[in-house]
Amino acid sequence: MRVLIIEDEIMARRSLERTLEANFPDMEIVGELGSVRESVEWIKGHTDGADTIFMDVELSDGECFEIFRQVEIRSHVVMTTAYDNYAVKAFEAGSVDYLLKPIELSALSRAVERCGHPAATFDVDKILGALTEGRKAKEYKERLLVHLNDRIVPVKTADIAFFFSEDKNNHVVTHEGSVYIVDATLDTIMAGLDPERFFKISRSCVFAKDAVHSVTKLLGGRLRVSPKTAFPKNLGAAPDLTVSRSRSEDFLSWLER
Repeated sequence: MRVLIIEDEIMARRSLERTLEANFPDMEIVGELGSVRESVEWIKGHTDGADTIFMDVELSDGECFEIFRQVEIRSHVVMTTAYDNYAVKAFEAGSVDYLLKPIELSALSRAVERCGHPAATFDVDKILGALTEGRKAKEYKERLLVHLNDRIVPVKTADIAFFFSEDKNNHVVTHEGSVYIVDATLDTIMAGLDPERFFKISRSCVFAKDAVHSVTKLLGGRLRVSPKTAFPKNLGAAPDLTVSRSRSEDFLSWLER
């Protein structure tokens, strides 16, 4: 079975790859991608394609549903997501298999077994409709638990300026300039945040709207975000707060809402 992995978080991608290779030796991983653009180009350029695609919902340049709008996919699709009940209902409405992160081996085994059967029709419009309704009714997190040395500290989401990934850790920066480590992946974090207040500007950074001081246009259509909060100098170089070219237009639209 030929497998394509579409996942923008490198650690999550490597984890899924290792689990598949260790438990399903008949699988051949034919590609690993992290964005809508890369995925569309790969699918267009590989007529033999893949038998099964493991596809994350949130990619570095938008949601994966845009892939289905641009190319026809005949492979069996298994969605991987950190979203909760409302997304599960959406996937069920659209006739697609799904796995909730963190992915458990038993759930992965069931999904792989289903991949041996003919692929179900993927109804992207029905899924988007169900996701939209679910997001309207969702209650977003007001606090996150973070680590400060040997303590666990609750931080209000209203106090958070941005999240960033570095050295295999995910960090929280508050409006006051405090920096903490958080256990969850950025996808899991984003699933619990209000998308009107937070935006994933790249695969390694999620930014709060009220933390944006200014935006600078860069060559190639990218943007650089300047936060209102100064990054603590004792922690070394500040994280890269660049918006990818493919996300720039969506980011500016989100910023003015």
